[in-house]
Amino acid sequence: MSESKARRRERFVKLAEKRVNRTLKDLRLIGKLANRTNYVYDEEDVRKIFRALENELKAARARFESNGQEPEPQFTLRD
Repeated sequence: MSESKARRRERFVKLAEKRVNRTLKDLRLIGKLANRTNYVYDEEDVRKIFRALENELKAARARFESNGQEPEPQFTLRD
């Protein structure tokens, strides 16, 4: 592996580990929103949250498969 490829690989590994670990932490925090003692929500809210997460995960996988980039939509529960 050339020096340039080695550096790019090292940067990828460093950033991937950091970003995946941050995402896993954030997903655990989203799971804590299920506590009905502290929060009020309905099933439609839950569907919207998981639809947004699933769609973004599919889009991320597609970017890896096509080496392309797509726009980043923002999530909202408000109509």
